[in-house]
Amino acid sequence: MNKPSSEVKVLVVDDQPLIVEQLCEYLESQGHVCVPAHSTAQAIERYSADQKIGLVLCDLHMPERDGIELVHALKELAGNKRMFEAIMLTGRADKQDVIRALRAGFVDYYQKPVDFNELLEGLRRQEKALLERQRNMKDLGGLNQRLQDLAESVDELYHDLEKARGQGVHRRASDVEESENELPAVFEKLSPRQLEVARLVSKGKTNYQIACELGITENTVKLYVSQVLRLTHMHNRTQLALALTPSSSPVHQRFTAH
Repeated sequence: MNKPSSEVKVLVVDDQPLIVEQLCEYLESQGHVCVPAHSTAQAIERYSADQKIGLVLCDLHMPERDGIELVHALKELAGNKRMFEAIMLTGRADKQDVIRALRAGFVDYYQKPVDFNELLEGLRRQEKALLERQRNMKDLGGLNQRLQDLAESVDELYHDLEKARGQGVHRRASDVEESENELPAVFEKLSPRQLEVARLVSKGKTNYQIACELGITENTVKLYVSQVLRLTHMHNRTQLALALTPSSSPVHQRFTAH
């Protein structure tokens, strides 16, 4: 038997044990690690227990729950944190069944009796696609983290600058007046710059206007607004504006007029 060439495991699912055995034996001889399952329930259990499973090879027609229901269940388990590619095996290549399966998330299908060489080629093609998706997701996650770190660094620099200049000495009278207003408790967790952006949003200013006033880019404003909404658990700018604006304010009335 060849030494396994991939860390991505293959979940092989069929209600006929002989088919599972034959598929696993062949794929493992070609360097793939297989996890056998003889029912949808067993497949779900084994997928949950093994994070290295990334390829699912399953029969479409099985007792109790079929392959399409299996893929739906695995997608719910995977969520946004885990990826897999599913290949369908079927003894009856009914057109409607194939369409249903592809819509459900199967990336390919093979009719029984399966040509093992064709199946191996297709499996490796999907393995390559899966690894590429995982790399892209990892790179995207790293980029998001870098943006978050950058935003936090900007907050810290702004806070240090305010302290160095002496807050209260350089603040406008309107800012002092606003600071005297009692803020909702949910805004206490914001940094000075995040709070400043939130106040400008509450005045009905656009991202462009906020960027001009604060001397930062419009993309940076978007990042601050996104952070403020996340930290305050609010859904949109209107909700944010209403939370910071007195009910007698023209801005409040403009937002609630419709």
